[in-house]
Amino acid sequence: MSETQDEVRDFLNGARFAVVGASKDRSKYGNKVLRAYQQAGKTVYPVHPKESEIEGETVYADLAALPESVDGISIITPPAVTESIVRQAVDAGIERVWMQPGAESEAAIQAAKDAGLHVIAGGPCLLVAVGYRE
Repeated sequence: MSETQDEVRDFLNGARFAVVGASKDRSKYGNKVLRAYQQAGKTVYPVHPKESEIEGETVYADLAALPESVDGISIITPPAVTESIVRQAVDAGIERVWMQPGAESEAAIQAAKDAGLHVIAGGPCLLVAVGYRE
């Protein structure tokens, strides 16, 4: 098994996750990733500063607002926003981040690694890893 496959397996062994950049729009990856966690039977918290409910789940404005600790976060935001999300993750004590394709930036990846986080970036999409189906 490759290092990335090991990281993905370890990430998905968690039970509670947050999707930062969750979307109400079912055609957007921020919605599909949320539904992928739901399909996998995981506890999932959507994070978006302007929404209140997505796919039947209460939405939280930021990681600090989550009602309990999470085992990992999936990030589906523009790269510049991802950098601030990494800082929020560190402040919230979150150890695992998965920057979905298109969300990553070198600065965000480096900041996460410098903070000692387990990072998945520049690799597979969560939808592929969990076998998501519409």
